[in-house]
Amino acid sequence: MRLRFPLPLPLILSGLLLVALPASAQISLGLNLPGLQIGINVPVYPRLIRVPGYPVYYDPQADSNYFFYDGLYWVFRDDTWYQSSWYNGPWQSVHPDSVPLFVLRVPVRYYRQPPPFFRGWRADAAPRWGEHFGPGWQQGHGNWERWDRSRTPAAAPLPTYQRNFRGEQYPQAPDHQQALRDQHYRYPGRDNATPPQSAQPPAGQARPQPPAHPAVPEHRPPVAGPSNNQGQGRGQERGPDRAGPPGRGDKPEKEQREPR
Repeated sequence: MRLRFPLPLPLILSGLLLVALPASAQISLGLNLPGLQIGINVPVYPRLIRVPGYPVYYDPQADSNYFFYDGLYWVFRDDTWYQSSWYNGPWQSVHPDSVPLFVLRVPVRYYRQPPPFFRGWRADAAPRWGEHFGPGWQQGHGNWERWDRSRTPAAAPLPTYQRNFRGEQYPQAPDHQQALRDQHYRYPGRDNATPPQSAQPPAGQARPQPPAHPAVPEHRPPVAGPSNNQGQGRGQERGPDRAGPPGRGDKPEKEQREPR
């Protein structure tokens, strides 16, 4: 009597494949915890160029949508954003709400592998993320594609120390990567999930600060005494914006009272 053991065809094919492969071959399933291997291979430190007018870098020679912003590398692949502190991963997937706005604002022309839904969009404008991520995301981010360009933050320094790590010297363990980063890269980073206005340098706080010469009040009354055209001329030259050296604020007034 012949016994039949019905097996799924994929299982049979996988068994034959394992038998045919040599012992040294490896099968990559695209998963390497705690980070992800997303099918992007960057064997050496990339050539990063600043996107004009943006604090973001991109690699014009990459075969992927590869960016650098705020101390981290960013990749858009298979409709998902990923980030890593090292140029070749491992990568962590990022929710659309947590992707920095300046990364999302990079124009379409700087995506080296634009997804199909980019088709027909303006090359010099940001992708229509509100249209793609949905109305809920758009409502939570308002006019995300608009900002005061005069307040664009400075670009983060590039972690060029990573050029020395390639091939077998490239650190794969997250703890090792973090230790090297702490040793060679002291950039603190911004809060990537907040609008760029909150990440600006304290320029807005500098405006209400008192002037550097507060000893000369703007409401100082005029000097009493006879009219003296020459003395008035000296008084006009010593207004709040033309204050003299410290400790000599009263000397011009005394000179005006003393007879010549």
